Amino acid sequence: MSYKPFVFHFSLCIIAVLFTACTGRTSSVTDDEPTDSIAFKYARLIHVHHYDGYSVATIDNPWKAGAPLHTYVLLRDGEEASPSRGRLEGTTPVHVPLSHSVIFTSVHAALVEQLHAESQVAGVADLKYIKVPFVQQGVADGRLLDCGDGMAPVIEKIIDAQADAILLSPFENSGGYGRMEDIGIPLIECAEYMEQSPLARAEWMRFYGLLFGCEARADSLFAVVDSSYHALCQQAQTSTTRRSVLVDKQTGSVWYVPGGRSTIGRMLADAQCDYPFSADDHSGSLSLPFEAVLEKAGASDVWLLRYDSRSPLTLPQLLKEQPGYRQLHPVRSGEVYGCNVMTSMFYEESPFRPDLLLQDFIHILHPDLTGSLPPLRYYHKISEE
Repeated sequence: MSYKPFVFHFSLCIIAVLFTACTGRTSSVTDDEPTDSIAFKYARLIHVHHYDGYSVATIDNPWKAGAPLHTYVLLRDGEEASPSRGRLEGTTPVHVPLSHSVIFTSVHAALVEQLHAESQVAGVADLKYIKVPFVQQGVADGRLLDCGDGMAPVIEKIIDAQADAILLSPFENSGGYGRMEDIGIPLIECAEYMEQSPLARAEWMRFYGLLFGCEARADSLFAVVDSSYHALCQQAQTSTTRRSVLVDKQTGSVWYVPGGRSTIGRMLADAQCDYPFSADDHSGSLSLPFEAVLEKAGASDVWLLRYDSRSPLTLPQLLKEQPGYRQLHPVRSGEVYGCNVMTSMFYEESPFRPDLLLQDFIHILHPDLTGSLPPLRYYHKISEE
């Protein structure tokens, strides 16, 4: 991916030093001493240092160790570029707080709602996938612009929205962002999904709080998530039961199961259960044939699966999809729980509120603790009729 070098200027007493930008080109970054830094407790891919009047945020490239993915200079208090003041090249200037952002993902729209920054969103892409109420209502009322498909957005709509930043998810070997790279609007690469623990991913909300000018609110929300998650971990350790679990279901000819080092895999470990693929070192999903999953995890006590439907899934419907499911122990014992991602806020909430998902896992996997936990939020027992 390539970015045009941006040249802008700050009030500096010291000449800029050289840095390496995500394009591999030489770039200059001020050698001012930072006044403060965000001390991320879990996140490893994001680094933020505060200076007098601006901040520098660097995102590490999750697919290329030791290289940055993107470096942003966040300008505060109306700081403007001035030809007579030092320079910083190979980075992207972003004026914060954002006031006319365009958001490409449902999860970030949901986070903005949690941060009470809805009024700072001017448009969205992939509207059909965004269930967040303020977005759907805003587009219906004409307050938010529908910028089309996230893979091929309507550039003119983004310009009409007077966007001051576009929030989108980067992908390995994506080939860049096409025309969006040429319109001079900062692209915020939301790479938190590549973090390797639930809390590390959630902690990125502190970076987004900085972008939207609600740092204190974001810090406070993350403190709640952190505390709640650890309290649930401790509660799970008090359980007198330890059950094994099978996750998700076959899609086409392949069954994708979370790798042992994925956020779901780590969360299952925190839930104090036995996960047959816990020893696997993949941070993503494993694609396996049905027979391999049946052999390794077919005897599990509980089956947790996700599905996408306008109505609740039933066991007969599930067995119609794949008659081989009858061989799974949890099907015979009636311990099958489904999460309807169409009617729940699973994808919208759980990345930044992993404590809510962990709560469901513990509720299901430790029946002796059920009475001390809130009702299930995402998963519900699949009806046998």
